[in-house]
Parts: sequence; structure tokens; C-alpha cells
Amino acid sequence: MNKKKLLSGPYLLWSVAFILIPLAMILFYGFTNSEGQFTFENVLAIGTAENFKALCLSLILSIISTIICLVLAYPLAMMLSNMKVNQTGLIVLLFILPMWMNFLLRTIAWQTLLEKNGVINQILGFFHIPPLQLINTPAAIVLGMVYNFLPFMVLPLYNALCKIDKDVIFAARDLGATSFYTFRKIIFPLSLPGVISGITMVFVPALTTFVISDLLGGSKILLIGNVIDRQFQQGSNWHVGSGLSLVLMIFILISMILTGKYDKNGQGGFF
Repeated sequence: MNKKKLLSGPYLLWSVAFILIPLAMILFYGFTNSEGQFTFENVLAIGTAENFKALCLSLILSIISTIICLVLAYPLAMMLSNMKVNQTGLIVLLFILPMWMNFLLRTIAWQTLLEKNGVINQILGFFHIPPLQLINTPAAIVLGMVYNFLPFMVLPLYNALCKIDKDVIFAARDLGATSFYTFRKIIFPLSLPGVISGITMVFVPALTTFVISDLLGGSKILLIGNVIDRQFQQGSNWHVGSGLSLVLMIFILISMILTGKYDKNGQGGFF
């Protein structure tokens, strides 16, 4: 038992150094001013017109991206769960493969595709179709979110669907249940842990992202992640940046609570 405790030492040290201490710093800066006095002003800064608009836009785009990912990922996960093991392994690998590439490079690739003289508009021009304004729009940000975060929705759903006992589905069909009724009453409820886990895995990074909105939205569209990034990087105002970060942590904690409530056994995990 003592040896096992010793083996957990590096993990505990890592957690303290890179999780607890940074969180403590965020809490300290978030609830103090430049003179070190306790204040709620940094958290209440979310109520300013610019910050509240950025938060609302972030919530809207992240919800839209999460819904699109769920609609695209669920049928795909169902097909993968019904395929043979060898075929499934190859297809799942194809979805995981883009995740091995640098996140920034993947987003820049979409910037090249969507810009005014990009690949898509060049193809449209070849067919004498007027160019479209694709870059620097909310739609471009949503597209970047869906592309980057779709695997995080597919894998939990696939894992949850694979754990459903096929005999239960066969029994329902033998008793005369239609495919839609079987899906509504059996498949979807049993896959709910994967749905909640996938929603959390997509919604949280979509809400907090700033790289995608920087590259695909330009300076015209500010999300709350961009506002926080500017507070830290450009304004060197760690107090306001930390206060706004604490507001985002509320949404993250809500997502974690929902995941813990509906996925108590970890059935919606990646593996």
C-alpha cells in the first residue's frame, strides 16, 4: 500500500503545481484589485456592454456548434457501433488522426479555404459564381468549432453505443417495436451518458476558445475568450482577466455537474 502511495506522488506533485496553484492564483487575482484589496469588481466586469455581448455571443455560437456536432456525430456513432471490429478501428482512426495535427495549423487551414481569395471562392469563380463572404463571420467560427471539436462528440457516443447490449435491441424488435420506437425508448436513453459527455467535451472548449475566433472571425467578432486573452496579453490586467475567467468557470462547473449526474459510471468516456 505504501508503494502505491509513493507511485501517486508525481501525480500529486503535478496536480498541485499545474492545477491547484494556477487556480489559487486566478482566485486571488479575481477577487483583489491592484492594491491587493478584496473586491467583486473584477467579476462584475462581465456586466459591461462589451463583455456581456461577448459572453452572450460565445454562448450562442458554442450552443449552435454543440448541436451541430451532436446531429452529425450521433448517426455516425451508430453506424460505427454496428460495423465489424476491424472496419470500425480503421474509421475511428481516421477521425482521431486530425487530432494528432496541431490545433493552430488545422484552424489556419480553414482560414486559407474561407478567405476572400481562398480555395472555395476560387472554385466558385471557376464556375462564374460571385465570391462569398465566408471569413470573419459567425458562420466561419461555428464551422471551425465543429471541425475541431467533432471528434470529441463522436468518441463518447461511439463508446456509449458499443456498451449497449444488442440482445435488448433484438428483444424489442422481436416484440414488435418499430425502429423509431426502439431508438426513442431504448437506444437513446441508454446512450445518454455518451450524449452528456460529448456535449460537455464540445461545449466547454467552444465556449472558452479564442484562437478560432481570432483566425476565422478576425478582429470584428469578439468572444469572451478573446476578451480574457486581451486582458492578460495586451492590457496586462490580470485582475479583470481572472474575474472574467471565474465567470466562465461557473459554466464549466455546471457542465461537470451534469456529466457527473448522468454519467456516474463513466460510460460516456473515450474508452
